[in-house]
Amino acid sequence: MSTVTLQIPDGILSAIQQSAKEAGVTVDQFVSSAAGEKLASWRSLDWLRAEAAHGNRTDFERFLGAVTEQSPLPGDELQR
Repeated sequence: MSTVTLQIPDGILSAIQQSAKEAGVTVDQFVSSAAGEKLASWRSLDWLRAEAAHGNRTDFERFLGAVTEQSPLPGDELQR
């Protein structure tokens, strides 16, 4: 485990301290968890972009064309 010194605006630190207290964790645990979640979201976005780059419009349209026409389930209708 490593130690990092951060400069955080006072208002953000206060919110972190309050949120950590409410969650029953230390500020270190809260910040570490938040950093891990942010890293995971960035990596997921990178992965999705890489997968999308391999996409093929023709295959996509063929896949959609295989779906039978059905009315949406109650509550799934488009609001216009």
